Amino acid sequence: MVTKTKTYAQRAKDHPNTAAKQLLETIDRKKSNLCVSVDVTRKANFLAIIDLVGPFVCLVKTHIDIIEDFDHDLIEQLQVLSKKHDFLIFEDRKFADIGNTVSLQYSSGVHKIASWSHITNAHPVPGPSIITGLASVGKSLGRGLLLLAEMSTKGSLAVGSYTEDAVKMARAHKDFVMGFIAQQRMDGVGAEGGSGTEEEDFLILTPGVGLDVKGDGMGQQYRTPREVIVESGCDVIIVGRGVYGNPNALDVDGVRRQAERYMKEGWKAYLERIGEQ
Repeated sequence: MVTKTKTYAQRAKDHPNTAAKQLLETIDRKKSNLCVSVDVTRKANFLAIIDLVGPFVCLVKTHIDIIEDFDHDLIEQLQVLSKKHDFLIFEDRKFADIGNTVSLQYSSGVHKIASWSHITNAHPVPGPSIITGLASVGKSLGRGLLLLAEMSTKGSLAVGSYTEDAVKMARAHKDFVMGFIAQQRMDGVGAEGGSGTEEEDFLILTPGVGLDVKGDGMGQQYRTPREVIVESGCDVIIVGRGVYGNPNALDVDGVRRQAERYMKEGWKAYLERIGEQ
């Protein structure tokens, strides 16, 4: 099980995975374990939200294929904001095909995800070839992969042996798989988990986090930062609409306040977990 007192900084120091090390260092530097998911369809709204939440996040999660007016200038501006506000980029692509296909989806096409996204993710459904296919593109670039071990939607099939097999796949590819999208830290997965060695330290990133509501009427279920970080042993909270509300009528001050609120609640939960509060 994860060692309760091990800090983000301690985990970053000797982490063997480049992307995981980058993320842990960013979390520690900014004192933020908040990732904001920017699920909007217009370029202007997308960039405006990221500029507002940037100071408060360690990671921005994108769905680049839903941007209706996508162009390469958007990617250039996203990279500028990443450097300006010191956060990493996570393209939530959820790859789910054979190795050759995903390698092309990752490297080529309109979006060329591997060229700008520090982190991406994949469903384990196709088996280990999906990891080797993505690694053939991203590993040399220092990118990281998250496997979808669990999901936050009601009735998800990603449970039980499915989750266990995702962990086994990750352990066989620790140089590229940096962690999981999951609702809890699985038994034996942690800073000192599984094999009992310091080399195994998978990060757990958790969607479905909310402070004000418990669901969205479309199957999403929400938990508080404390439930996720302290009770479930996860590392990064992912929040979307709870931060920015209606993207077509942004309340600039309100977005900043909510981002800071979630950042503080996430960090407070982390300090409690490591025994500093």
